[in-house]
Amino acid sequence: MGGVTILRSAGHRRMPWKNGGGETTEIAVFPSDAGLDDFLWRVSMARVASDGPFSRFPGVERTLAILEGAGMALTIDGGEALVMHRQSPPLVFPADRPTEARLIDGPILDLNVMTRRGVTGHRVRRLAIGEQARLDAEAPTTLLLALDPVEIVGEERLDRFDAAILTASVEVRADREADAYLIEIRPPAPPAR
Repeated sequence: MGGVTILRSAGHRRMPWKNGGGETTEIAVFPSDAGLDDFLWRVSMARVASDGPFSRFPGVERTLAILEGAGMALTIDGGEALVMHRQSPPLVFPADRPTEARLIDGPILDLNVMTRRGVTGHRVRRLAIGEQARLDAEAPTTLLLALDPVEIVGEERLDRFDAAILTASVEVRADREADAYLIEIRPPAPPAR
């Protein structure tokens, strides 16, 4: 298949959180053999079943979005609590700052995208895919995570939590409006002068 690498949900790697407080599902990581302390970028989902601290990752920027559940309130570096729901835009924050989570009403599943500060950067966008749409793979690494069934025209169908790494522009479509996340990993922007 030209321009698409499929990452099936059944093949995602499950592992304990860095702080031991739960389980994470790793969708993709670079380098592919990287651990929790030496990745350049990482895309994962985490099931959060109780209130408590987030794992800290020195030198890493993180974006978080709620995929399932009622949501949670995050307190980052002792600041004001930020309430996040499934409809909230992705939240960008430093992964090396103390962060506490308080669940609103039961467990949640969240999306985590992390990149090594100063080495690479990222952008996370929520998409609503209708009958047909074009996705451009503009970043060196572009990853599509399906929350609902989505067909990559001429390629394959993605089911819930399947992902695809795109190296070329593709057409996607859904039988009904489908939610997905588009994750772009790229070199950091040069500093402003």
